[in-house]
Order: sequence, then C-alpha cells, then structure tokens
Amino acid sequence: MFKVKTYNKISEKGLSRFASGPYQLGAEIADADAYILRSHKLHGESVPASLLAVARAGAGVNNVPVADYSKQGIVVFNSPGANANAVKELVLAGMLLSSRDILGGKAYADSLTHMTDAAEMSKLLEAEKARFAGNELLGKTLGVVGLGAIGSMVAEMALALGMDVVGYDPALSVEAAWRLPSQVRRMENLTGLLAASDYVTLHVPAIEATKHMISATSIKAMKPTAALLNFAREAIVDSEAVKAALDSGALRQYICDFPEPGMLNRKNVIALPHIGASTEEAEENCAIMAANQLRDFLENGNIVNSVNFPAVSMSRVPGRCRLTFSNNNVSGVLGNVLSIFTEHKVNVIDMTNKSRGELAYNILDLEQVPGEGVLKAIAGVAEVIRVRLLPA
Repeated sequence: MFKVKTYNKISEKGLSRFASGPYQLGAEIADADAYILRSHKLHGESVPASLLAVARAGAGVNNVPVADYSKQGIVVFNSPGANANAVKELVLAGMLLSSRDILGGKAYADSLTHMTDAAEMSKLLEAEKARFAGNELLGKTLGVVGLGAIGSMVAEMALALGMDVVGYDPALSVEAAWRLPSQVRRMENLTGLLAASDYVTLHVPAIEATKHMISATSIKAMKPTAALLNFAREAIVDSEAVKAALDSGALRQYICDFPEPGMLNRKNVIALPHIGASTEEAEENCAIMAANQLRDFLENGNIVNSVNFPAVSMSRVPGRCRLTFSNNNVSGVLGNVLSIFTEHKVNVIDMTNKSRGELAYNILDLEQVPGEGVLKAIAGVAEVIRVRLLPA
C-alpha cells in the first residue's frame, strides 16, 4: 500500500488516477510515501523517512526544497507544459490589453451610469473614443525569452497573428528546438532580442541564473515604446528597475501576473493576481500529469519530468523483481553494487542507469528476490543514497 498525502485543492481528475491500485490518499496521512501539491510551501517542514517523491501539479518548484530533498534521495516531479495553453492565452490577452486601451475604454463607459438617453450617450462616446485608440499587433515584433513548452506555443500564436517573432534561450534543448516554428528568428543574446522587440514576453524558470534577468542595464537596450510581459516568475524582473523605467519613459508598459507594492494603480502597469494557470483545464492537466508520474515511479521506479533526478525508464515485465537505487554520481558505485549481486548469486536480467549533475539513478530487474542481507549490503555501499525493492 502506497500512502499519498495531498496538499491544496487537487483536481479530482488527477486524484482519480489513484482510485485503482494500492493507494491510500488524503490530506491527513502521516509517514507518506509521496506528496502531491500545488502551491503549498514545504520549506522548513519535517520530512518523514518514508518519503520517496513529491509531485507538483504545476511547472515551478520554488515551494519545494529541491536541494535538500536531493540529498535524501527524494525525487521531485513537476508538470511542464500541462498549463502551457492557459498561460499562452493569458499572454495574448496581455498583449491585446497593452496594444489597445480596452481597460480604459471600459472604465469610461462604466462611468456613464448617470446618462439615460441612448442617443446622447452614443454621441458622447463617438466624440470621446479617440482617447482610447491603440495599435494593432500585426507586423509588430515579439521577443520570446525562453523557448520551452510555453514559449514555443506563444511564438506559434504570435506568428499566426502576423507578428514577427524573435527568440532567445541559452539552454534550448533539442526537443524544444524541434517544437519551435521555423519562422522564429533565434537571437544570440538577450540584448539583441530586447533591442529588436516591440513586445517582450518572459518564459524562463526562476533560478539563480535568471534572477533579475531584466535589470536596469538590460532595459536600456529596449525601445521606449516597448511593452514587457512577465507571466513566468516575479524574481526574473527587477521591479525597482522597471518602475524607474516606466517613470522616466524608457519603457511604455509592464504587464505581469505578480502584483507588487508600488506597481498598483498605475496607468502603465497591468498587474494580475497570478492567474496564468488558473483555468479548469490547466489544473486538470497538471494534476493528471503529476499523478501519472507519481504512479509510474511508485509502482515501476520510472522517472519522467523530475527536476532533480535524471529521466530513467525501463519497461516492466509482470512478475519480475525490480530494484532501484540512487547514489551520488561518483565512479565505482554501480560496480560495487553489481559485485554484491554476484557474491550472493543474484542474476541481473536487465538494467539501466543515468546521471544528472551530482545524482545517479539505477533500475535493475532481477531473476529472483534478493534477501534482506543483500539489500542491507547495497544500502551500505559508499555513496548510495536510497535503495528500493519494488513489489512485483
């Protein structure tokens, strides 16, 4: 029986993935084998020795102490791309709100509640509508910073709207490159992208390397008529630098999903309450992906979409014994483990192992179930972090 502790309100479509199989699910579970959560912050919370994995129904994992969990062999999953369409559509809304004074026009129309004559109101609106004129997106240049699941979808959307699209991503994967429309012009550096763009949209993770990526220095490269959109994370943008640029006219507008003090009630700021992934469909997609990844790991030892462990999967033969172990990524560990199997005459039928940074992960299918002494011997090998014998 696997115990899965839930935090936050997780979509029932995701939780239903645990309905079949050996699972106990609930918010009050102690000594859990796994957590599934959305925004709950795990920093500072005690970690039960039983905890094997954490799955976040969302892309970012800044609410999870990933480095600490890695040292304990706890696999942290996220749900990349599951909320991509929701964010993409909100980026489009942000660009439209920035190009046309839709909010100003609505506020003005709503202010006319004192008028009762339709003809008089129509005449007034006709006279005043020039105050809310704007520009079209057609022919403008959109700069996409970060060309992963969301960034590539935003780029494709902008191309369909007749925009020119430039992109920058220093860590572009081969998979992401295949996904990217060929019409997107890749820029060699951030400065070049900022200088070329009428709109800049950010889609990079909040890590140390991206902290204040948009700074006072980088803003100097932007057109004063440009609009900056941030639907990624607040830490990517130096908000004080953005406010100074808005005040001086060095930047036309800032559209973000992260309201901060000093950013509210400004005509050149549209701040939304972190609703990028707040659609029913996105919450369902994230929960389903997170739940499926947890099940595959708990039942088969496979790892897909982990932020701290390598992607390792091996098809499972029903009834065959499977053992997994994680270790610090140093030479000799796998050889020492295999020598234990040899010593105890345990035959390894199939295996796979991969590493990621300082961690390595191994899946081994065995001809027979190893005894308790074998498991203790493997756990005692230097640099081995965690050993699991999976149920057949």
